[in-house]
Amino acid sequence: MTVTIKDVAILAKVAPSTVSRAIADSPRISETTKQTVKKAMEQLGYHPNLNARNLASKSTQTIGLVMPSSGDVVFQNPFFPTVLQGISEGVHEKEYALHMTTGKSEKQILDAVIRMVQGKSVDGVILLNSKVEDKVITYLKERDFPFILIGKPYKDVEEITHVDNDNFRAMKEATEYLIQHGHQHIGFIGGSLDLVVTVDRLLGYERALSNASIELRNEYIIHEEFLREGGQEGVAELMALEQRPTALVVADDFMALGVLNKLDELGIKVPEDISIVSFNNVLLAEMAKPPLTSVDINIFDLGYQASKNLIQKVENSNEPTKRIIIAHKLIERSSCSQLSHGKV
Repeated sequence: MTVTIKDVAILAKVAPSTVSRAIADSPRISETTKQTVKKAMEQLGYHPNLNARNLASKSTQTIGLVMPSSGDVVFQNPFFPTVLQGISEGVHEKEYALHMTTGKSEKQILDAVIRMVQGKSVDGVILLNSKVEDKVITYLKERDFPFILIGKPYKDVEEITHVDNDNFRAMKEATEYLIQHGHQHIGFIGGSLDLVVTVDRLLGYERALSNASIELRNEYIIHEEFLREGGQEGVAELMALEQRPTALVVADDFMALGVLNKLDELGIKVPEDISIVSFNNVLLAEMAKPPLTSVDINIFDLGYQASKNLIQKVENSNEPTKRIIIAHKLIERSSCSQLSHGKV
């Protein structure tokens, strides 16, 4: 026999309307009454009809997650499962579902987002990276549809709620750390310049060199995919130079793993011959040989704050635009050494 709201109301000794308000987490109902109703529901095995409730409220209780276009990056780089954990935590706390979409091209991704929005299958959208020119952002803004960005917008920064690290400062500090260890020939291996995070980190690297009156050498700056292969290709190019860098800042731990692999092949020792500072501080950084000095950008918190703040925006259309900056910290391990004067 099907258990109804009336059955719950009888057991909890409240009106059926009180049960409905308790299920909807109405502020008009006290926490004590909500707990009484919850216990009665558990005792009777009652589960509210979410579809009916959502239909009545015109809400799907679902958040859309837009993955980057490169499947290799998504499934290989540890950044993505970690940020997804954070997003899931925030979503589940509010009893929302998650609907993921991606595509092989930017057009496929835009088409998928248009279907989500026009089909009213989600209440809001999380974008997992910030690109220099992003048609998805343009579309969502034109539709005035709730969305949040993990990363800093390329433009209209004051108009778009986003969660990010201070990537300029983080890379500036990472580069300064190497300068403090006596290095002046410092290479930069970063991601695509189509990504705002790469632009910000490159600017931080350049500022650190400028402040230390170190010449910026364009041949020391390499851009590759955030993959192990990208690190391998990038460092091979740098090691082929007549004057090699004595230190590297690498914009991603997964890339840095490729850097270590290639240096090992070339017989170049870390940190004896070259020092490395990496980014993200995923488990790979700690497990690498040698363990990598890495900037912890609190990936889980990036995801958690993104979903939490998007749901606030979905549930309150008057929620102000926010810029949420997640703290970073340099974690020192064994991949850097003080440069002896003979190597400069």
